[in-house]
Amino acid sequence: MTTVWKQTPISAEGRLGLPDEHPGRHDQDYLRRRDVLAARAKGHRVGAPYEGVDYTEAEHRTWRTVHTALGPAHRAHACREAQDAAEEADIPAERIPQHADISPGLRARTGFGFTLAGGVVANERFLGAMEHGYFHAVQFVRHPAVPLYTPEPDVIHDVFGHGIHLSDPRVAELYRLFGRTANRVRSKEALDILSRVYWFTLEYGLLTESGAPKAFGAALLSSFGEIGAHAVREVRALDIRAAASLPYRISGYQPVLFAARSLAHLEDTLGAFCAEFDEDTGRRLGIPSIPGNRR
Repeated sequence: MTTVWKQTPISAEGRLGLPDEHPGRHDQDYLRRRDVLAARAKGHRVGAPYEGVDYTEAEHRTWRTVHTALGPAHRAHACREAQDAAEEADIPAERIPQHADISPGLRARTGFGFTLAGGVVANERFLGAMEHGYFHAVQFVRHPAVPLYTPEPDVIHDVFGHGIHLSDPRVAELYRLFGRTANRVRSKEALDILSRVYWFTLEYGLLTESGAPKAFGAALLSSFGEIGAHAVREVRALDIRAAASLPYRISGYQPVLFAARSLAHLEDTLGAFCAEFDEDTGRRLGIPSIPGNRR
């Protein structure tokens, strides 16, 4: 029997179904538009300039719908650090910004900027680019029929969710930490372990405030349905070895999340883990090999 964690929101009302039932998987007009924008990333060199997108009014409307919904959701469910960073991020509410509109402000605050992606990026490139202040971001927009959830990274997730993170110097330094660590190793196995730690902290991590888990990860900050749904999933205290031993799902809700005691606790924990991380970490800590994990 299919569990809720193997399902994906497939309607505006939040009805769940199999990932292949999502309208973005079979709407041919949408797929053509998505694929044209994704194809721009072929051969793109990290950090090289690239063209913006002439977004349609319908695409801007999807952005506005999500932005309007996430404002109160952040106030109710996001941690204080994320809310403060969102105020500094200067991300417009009425239209989809170009990557080039947001990157200068990020550069001024934290030294980060966007570089072009066409979809999910291999761990070595995706993580490694962070050492040099580049975050891979796509330009296409999620399907308008399900505006409050996307089964793959889209411009709202990347520019809104990660744009918030990369506006905060302390959080941006954690991205650089992952980048430096990724560039010290070469094996697929080591990079997969690091990717899982990244996933359960910077994408889906929680911070504890007044005894309650609050959304911190960029994926939660850009997903209206998931940001406060802690009652229907397992929340564990932050345990890097346990997080590194779990597979993750891109196109569905996460069944297990990890909560750090504070941002300082997360910084200390990731700093200690990354300081000792090497090709032998998986064997040393007994972390299983889990093929197929990607951003």
